[in-house]
Amino acid sequence: MLANRLENIGFSEIRKVYEEVTKRQKLGLDTLNLLLGEPDFDTPKKITEAAIHSLNDGDTHYTSNFGLSELRSILAEKLVKENKIDASVNEILITAGASEAIFLAMMALINEGDEVLIPCPTWMNYASSCRIAGGIPVFVPLVGDKSEFSLDVNSLEQYVTPRTKILVIVNPGNPTGMIFNKEELEAISKFAIKNDLIVLADEIYEKIIFDGAEHISIAAFPGMKERTVTVNGFSKAYAMTGWRLGVVHATETIINGLVRIHQNNISSLSGFSQKGALTALKNAEGDVHEMKAQFNRRRDLVIDILNQSHCFDIHPPKGAIYLFLDIKNMGKNSKEFASQLLKETGVAVVPGDAFGKFGEGYVRLSFAASEAVLQEACHRIVAFAKQLMKEEKAVQ
Repeated sequence: MLANRLENIGFSEIRKVYEEVTKRQKLGLDTLNLLLGEPDFDTPKKITEAAIHSLNDGDTHYTSNFGLSELRSILAEKLVKENKIDASVNEILITAGASEAIFLAMMALINEGDEVLIPCPTWMNYASSCRIAGGIPVFVPLVGDKSEFSLDVNSLEQYVTPRTKILVIVNPGNPTGMIFNKEELEAISKFAIKNDLIVLADEIYEKIIFDGAEHISIAAFPGMKERTVTVNGFSKAYAMTGWRLGVVHATETIINGLVRIHQNNISSLSGFSQKGALTALKNAEGDVHEMKAQFNRRRDLVIDILNQSHCFDIHPPKGAIYLFLDIKNMGKNSKEFASQLLKETGVAVVPGDAFGKFGEGYVRLSFAASEAVLQEACHRIVAFAKQLMKEEKAVQ
């Protein structure tokens, strides 16, 4: 009955764990949730008030398939000023979250059998969208050591073939928290141009960076605007996950291709939600900085507790809201570790293999939770890890 294309599209491993956590919570079981990539803050009040005001003004009708022109205009200005991308309003499309933007890019650019290079571990929706579009995901391992990851650009040459069409770059990365520096992006740009590749650049975490790190957009490099699809949105920086507002920038030709799929799928986004996004861009940078400061404190708290235990050796992630924790010396694979941790301590984390085969040996912790929850959860993780290491040592 179901279409054959669904055979290679599984249910999200992250959501599988989330369902288990939901069951525990309904049963009243003690549970500390470090699963989802969702800021635990409410959307800043000024943003919600703007949307409410828009609703009260009767803004309940269809909008342009491309999105509100005023919103697209200010986004183009933002790309020019902050990202150094020579953007114009006709190169902007408002989507139903960054997820739809990624899906549209895959559907509009991939032909049957085209290959997509995806550095891994990563969020697996890139691969799923690729498969739905008829493409073949090719996973390129990130170089990882003690929770610090990087991409060996030279290794990309081993994976590129005449059928390769797209290279995915996630900056900052999920689940790794890695950030590409200028030299790395320059090398990737040269590789993309040499091999005539399109770069799908997911920059949804661009405003959540730490330790003075700099976010640089690959589309700003010479020769890259013409071959880059830059994806962003309002979910992470402005705590607007439920608003489902994404942004995609590309050449006008590519945008006109994306919107042909978008109009047959979503049609358009609500006007009042886009008015909220306008206020976010104009007046909410102070809120963004405050949320980022809290994420920074939480990140440091988590790392301090885990490093002091001598069970883990962690390099602080430079961006995003996750710690990708190395558990290879615990005598368990990532699924076993996460499952047993949840059952025995009530702490919910995501097994690393949910981010592809190169994520095995790790688990992802989200520090988008209160400091009290993070502190208790980390102490439980430490006690659990010490017990596992004791058992592993006894076996040896």
